[in-house]
Amino acid sequence: MRVVTLILVGLLAVIHAELWFGKGGVPRVWSLKSQVQRQQSINAEAQARNEQLEAEVRDLQEGLEMVEEKARTELGMVKPDEVYVQLTTRLPSVPAPAASEPPVH
Repeated sequence: MRVVTLILVGLLAVIHAELWFGKGGVPRVWSLKSQVQRQQSINAEAQARNEQLEAEVRDLQEGLEMVEEKARTELGMVKPDEVYVQLTTRLPSVPAPAASEPPVH
């Protein structure tokens, strides 16, 4: 009876060792789960980008407004007899205190 118990305990130890340190063990499963999560986030980003590109292609196929907008913004094109005016905005400058005025703290 004692020998059978030792054999069973030995087999149990071998099975546990295989579970923890073997080819398909727990650490490998954890590693694969983290790889799957990373890949799913990459896939979600790619899917969002694809949907954006699909919407852009639909807009380009359906109307000329998108084509005109892209030509104006990306290529700097203007229509004939059109004047291009570019406005730049500047932050209002704070005037320096006059020499006769004491500095404000």
